[in-house]
Amino acid sequence: MADTTASAGNADSIDNPDNRHDAPASQSGTSPAEQAPSQQGEEPADSVPSELPSEPTDSALRHLASRLREGRDALGRTFDRAERARLDAREQQLRYDDATVTAADTPAGATAVASPLSSLPSWLVRGGLAAWLLLGLIIIIGVVFFATSKVIPVFIGVFIALVLTSILQPLVNLFARVMPRYPATFLALLSALALVVGMVTYVVTSVTDQWNTLASQFSDGVNTIVDFIVNGPLPLDLTQQELMGQLQQLLRQGQDYLMTNAPTLATEVLSNAGTVVNIFAVLALAIFTTIFFLASGGRMWRWFLNELPAGMREDVHHAAGAGWYTFAGYARGTVIVALTDGIMAGIFLQIINVPLAAPLAVLVFIGAFIPIIGAPTAMIIAMVVALASKGFITMIVVGLGVAGIGQIEGHILQPLIMGRQVSLHPVVVIIAVAVGTYAAGLLGAIVAVPLVSVVWSVYSELHTKDAPVVGELPTYSADKD
Repeated sequence: MADTTASAGNADSIDNPDNRHDAPASQSGTSPAEQAPSQQGEEPADSVPSELPSEPTDSALRHLASRLREGRDALGRTFDRAERARLDAREQQLRYDDATVTAADTPAGATAVASPLSSLPSWLVRGGLAAWLLLGLIIIIGVVFFATSKVIPVFIGVFIALVLTSILQPLVNLFARVMPRYPATFLALLSALALVVGMVTYVVTSVTDQWNTLASQFSDGVNTIVDFIVNGPLPLDLTQQELMGQLQQLLRQGQDYLMTNAPTLATEVLSNAGTVVNIFAVLALAIFTTIFFLASGGRMWRWFLNELPAGMREDVHHAAGAGWYTFAGYARGTVIVALTDGIMAGIFLQIINVPLAAPLAVLVFIGAFIPIIGAPTAMIIAMVVALASKGFITMIVVGLGVAGIGQIEGHILQPLIMGRQVSLHPVVVIIAVAVGTYAAGLLGAIVAVPLVSVVWSVYSELHTKDAPVVGELPTYSADKD
């Protein structure tokens, strides 16, 4: 009976921990001996024989309950000390400090834990962190290039859309002052289309008008080139008959190749029909995307910012603004410079009466969009046409004239038009063009410079620069004394 009563008292104190120091259960008007049977499903208290002593039993129960409460309090204090020690050890473990944890920072009973990096030189720690960051950056760039290589037509379409948006945005803003945004967008697109159609019509008309004269000039020019090769100062021992025989042999080899590989060539032509479809799909994507970029680009960008966490929005907006400023400046500046080069080349070729002046001017215009290699290619083609039509002296004059136009572009037009929007060193430009050419051919050469410019402008916007080094740098001296 005493064991049953103790169990009941223990359960009573555990179920109600807030009443640790309450009065004994006997104060409720019922003795523990009377409560215990009812909790265990035994007989009522009045069935206990009257001859059992009650006072000693009550005293023993109260003493046992008191001892149980003391034991529970001691166990709770032990748990609290263990939890505090665990939290203190965890705090010391998470503390990042180059120095060893001092004894003052170490709680009682805990061992001072030194940072694993504190035993290494600081330059090695910084170099290791920088290496990991550089490796992560290279991985991210590689993933972006890999994903882009899988959807090159989509990338080309979006890139063309961004170029058209940057070029037509000032015109749309001008039209939007007197009409809604969407009509202004369509009016700007129609104006650009009319300009392109006008240029193509002018080129075709000029070629058609000069065709008869051009054929005779080219015939005379070819004879002049043959005579120069046979009788000129070149170290070649060829007669005119041998030269014509080699040309005829080359023509026969070409005919034999066409006859032998006719089925294969027909299959390639049919397979290239899909390429034509892809070109029209890319152009449709570019025009469709351009319309929405021009008409509702601000709302689209606001929606994108609202999807980001609030703490990132300002930095992302500033970085994207710097990138768009650079990209738009490069695209508009390149178009203006290319148009100026084409106009100057057309006027120059017309003055010296070189045939196909209009198509050559358009070729110079297109070549201005390809850094480093575009202008020299257009110059070589113009020199060949001048040599075939007018002779060697005219070829030299054309070469000097086109090279002079290139110098005007590089030293006057680009610094004046682009200004600080695209401030890349020529070494960086040529390396970017080389990497883009080897990676993606002509497309890589075209997009390399604007991409590098945008990345550099975003980095410059987000990067806080230290004080620059001024004055003359000291020379290295091997003398350590």
